[in-house]
Amino acid sequence: MNTFLIILLIVAVIATVVMLVRGVIAFLQNTEKALNEDGTGPSASSIKQNKMMMGRIQFQALAVVIVILLLAFSRG
Repeated sequence: MNTFLIILLIVAVIATVVMLVRGVIAFLQNTEKALNEDGTGPSASSIKQNKMMMGRIQFQALAVVIVILLLAFSRG
């Protein structure tokens, strides 16, 4: 069971890093567009940036739950 949870944790951490990198890229694209535009309304890049942030938070929460489960099973 611990091996499965460790593999799941590694996958969650990798997914978190991927979402973080994609969010940073979206942020940089949004910043570049904001310098070139008048900035009226949310852009598609801004919406993508928010989705990446929410995905990262969800994967981080999953990783925390997995760590809690690992700790609970290791004490038993």
